[in-house]
Amino acid sequence: MRIILSSLLFLLFSGMIWAQNTVSIKVVEESGEALPGASVIIEGTSTGTVTDDEGLATFRKLPGGEITFVISFVGYEEKEIELTFPDDNNKVIEVELEAGEELEEVIIATTRSSRSIQDIPTRIEAITGEELGEKAAMNSSNIGMLLRETTGVLMQQTSLSSGNMNIRIQGLDGRYTQILKDGMPLYGGFAGGLSIMQIPPLDLRQVELIKGSNSTLYGGGAIAGLVNLVSIQPEDEPVLDVMVNQTSALGSTGNLFYAQKYGKIGLSVYGSGSFQVPYDPDNDGFSNMPEAKTFGLNPKLYFYFNPNTQLSIGFNSTIDKRNGGDIEVIKGKTDANHVFFEKNKSERYSTQLSFLHSTDSRTLSFKNSISWFDRELTVPDYRFNGHQVSGFSEAMYNLHKNKKSDWQFGINHYLEQFTEEHTDTTGVRDYTHNTIGGFIQNTTDFSEKLVLEAGLRTDYNAEYGTFVLPRFSLLYKANPKLSTRLGGAMGYKLPTIFTEDAEVLYFKGILPLSDQVDAETSAGANFDVNYKTALGEKMTFSINQLFYLTQLKNALVLREDNSSNTAYFESADGNILSSGFETNVKLSYSAIKLYFNYAFINTQMKYDNINRQKPLTPKHNAGFVLMYEIEEKWSAGYELYYTGEQYDNAYHPKTDYWIMGAMLMRMFENFSVFINFENFTNTNQSKFEPLVLPPTSNPTFTDIWAPTDGFVFNGGVKISIL
Repeated sequence: MRIILSSLLFLLFSGMIWAQNTVSIKVVEESGEALPGASVIIEGTSTGTVTDDEGLATFRKLPGGEITFVISFVGYEEKEIELTFPDDNNKVIEVELEAGEELEEVIIATTRSSRSIQDIPTRIEAITGEELGEKAAMNSSNIGMLLRETTGVLMQQTSLSSGNMNIRIQGLDGRYTQILKDGMPLYGGFAGGLSIMQIPPLDLRQVELIKGSNSTLYGGGAIAGLVNLVSIQPEDEPVLDVMVNQTSALGSTGNLFYAQKYGKIGLSVYGSGSFQVPYDPDNDGFSNMPEAKTFGLNPKLYFYFNPNTQLSIGFNSTIDKRNGGDIEVIKGKTDANHVFFEKNKSERYSTQLSFLHSTDSRTLSFKNSISWFDRELTVPDYRFNGHQVSGFSEAMYNLHKNKKSDWQFGINHYLEQFTEEHTDTTGVRDYTHNTIGGFIQNTTDFSEKLVLEAGLRTDYNAEYGTFVLPRFSLLYKANPKLSTRLGGAMGYKLPTIFTEDAEVLYFKGILPLSDQVDAETSAGANFDVNYKTALGEKMTFSINQLFYLTQLKNALVLREDNSSNTAYFESADGNILSSGFETNVKLSYSAIKLYFNYAFINTQMKYDNINRQKPLTPKHNAGFVLMYEIEEKWSAGYELYYTGEQYDNAYHPKTDYWIMGAMLMRMFENFSVFINFENFTNTNQSKFEPLVLPPTSNPTFTDIWAPTDGFVFNGGVKISIL
């Protein structure tokens, strides 16, 4: 009996020891770097843990038999492994996670490399995929709303009668932001007028935005930042999308996009038409939205000579007519009290040519664009009419010495020639900017954690001399959850009369630039910290904190001479200093995403013995967005935006305000239906002060610092025929 009892106790004790299995799972990324914070769960249970700083997750007291572990980490493909105990007892099992498709698809074109967004030292914000589609549904006629909802970006409306607006990045005027289409500058100088209102979003694959100077590759003009609009390219499967949109303000938009490869030839065609009736929501007798008709057609041909060589030829065209001002005048009824109008007629045509030949180690590319822009602006007793011819050519050689080093060498030429067709007593304001430049840039991975991008550019302009522009960006990846970027650059901007202040005056009475006006120059730096992690099985959290500083010298300032009813430009006797920070937070749980952003914009004018915040530049801006998305089925969102106090050009303080919006989209197999409630709180500047001051025969328009159109909802349908 004693022997039997002892045997039973021995077997029971042995079973208990045998059942207490232990295993450690080490989670790494493709480079072999440990992934702290990865989630490791026993399938079918709530038992799990997250990996420590060394990427290890340890499980103890595991029973015998087969156990399946599920390993996941934000931005990586989920993976399952099956272990058998006691065979795998006391082992360290290494599991490699592959980067998720969402991250791998975001390849940045602006930096001329094939690196994904998380591996580029330059801080870039990209709007892609579903987010781009949702914003296009909110406003399919132009990219204004798409840019406006980006942290640190303000859309400044410059004219009530035309609806024209400019993009402001980090508190600097629109002329300091360079807008590119597929890497080509089509919207500079005089051609920048009305450009935001004339660029629809339906044919875009993604929008890339760099804040701060990015002069090495693209030259002058990108002091505040750079926006690159990247077009959709044809694939083997045909695409034919039609979008129709109608607003409560009686605006109608139709868009069509077609793309397909035919063996060694590809074709894409984008066409758009937009119609707007004059809209006066505050019933003051003047249009807050002008009567407008806009047509665009952008065909593009692709030739695929072999897998390594490609040629594309494109043509962009836009015809735009706008008629705003007194509602009675727009209707054709004029008398002594109703005479004011503002008419804008513009035509924009440009060619795009791009050649690319690449191998595993080398890439040779050539780009060329020629643009012609004509605008006729008419108000009572005055007409401004001119055209601009622009040209851009670039040859670049990209050397991939190995997987850890990229070199770019290039030369380019910019031409900007403006001719005024009807001059007044102010004199001829024609100009020609001929600029040639060369650049070199290198991106090197010094280690798995440290990447440096550095470049040097030299530009020569016959009138304003030579500009030497160094730039650097440093990326440090402390671990897969935490990374930092540090960058700095210099930039310049050649002066023209086409500024926001001049637009407000319809360019009337503005004298030609004098020889005393210098080119504007800048120096800036930025630093950001990015952190992302998983919170449990389904929740992810990320935060990006950016700090920036830009100093602008020789700022172009418009002075008005009331005694002669003229205005002239001169270089400021001090600097403009723009500094601040941006905070972006994203929290995801299953199909729900929560976004929060805040921007502190401190743009100080330090000239004329003053130290004031730049007018029409609120220091505090915040946004809150809640999204619910079921892939390819539902998308719903709620938005809340706050704009803080600001000053008008006379330095009168203006109150802060809130804007709310909501959208709903239902996606079916071949079509989507959407509705968007923009500014449903009906925030309108006319509720705080009049937009138009009497007399109606010679009105004065106040500075625009808040929405002017109030609550507008729109709805429509997008049909994918192929």
